[in-house]
Amino acid sequence: MKTEKEKMVSGKPYQSNDKELFEDRQYAKELIFDLNALRPGEISKRNEIIKKLFGKTGDIFFIEQPFRCDYGYNIEIGDNLYINYNCVILDCAKVVIGNNVLFAPNVSLFTAGHPIHSERRKEEYEYAFPIIIGNGVWIGGNVVINPGVTIGDNSVIGSGSVVTKNIPANVVAAGNPCKVLREITDEDKPYYFKKFTIE
Repeated sequence: MKTEKEKMVSGKPYQSNDKELFEDRQYAKELIFDLNALRPGEISKRNEIIKKLFGKTGDIFFIEQPFRCDYGYNIEIGDNLYINYNCVILDCAKVVIGNNVLFAPNVSLFTAGHPIHSERRKEEYEYAFPIIIGNGVWIGGNVVINPGVTIGDNSVIGSGSVVTKNIPANVVAAGNPCKVLREITDEDKPYYFKKFTIE
């Protein structure tokens, strides 16, 4: 018989009111409370808490306060990650974030969901599917990424997007639902915003 935690991380329906999962969330909340209560200059303490909270970290990362997650141990981050203010990660399933990734403010990653039918929700069933973000990705402000989504290397997700399906590498995608707008090419290299060039 699988535990609720084993069901959760394997993509099976589970019930989150389970004692083990409740205690895991409480442990994470205590660490997150300490993290968010630190003074801005206490960067080394902040990083120590993140390393304790997350399942895996790279050597270089910077996560602005406040930050929220469910468990922490399902989050794996690469090198040179920057996460701006008010990030929320519901990491009931694995969340893997690559190297050289940027998050704007108010980015939300939701691996968790609930059944459509209300009877199943009343029985307190949930599910969770992994989110994978490749290397070199930039996620714009107020973006929501839904369960089971993979975003390919070097892609840009425009502000306010709701990402419900996989996004390939090397594209600009935006909208609700998020759709590919165009490829990113070497012609984009001279520019930093619209037709403004980097000298």
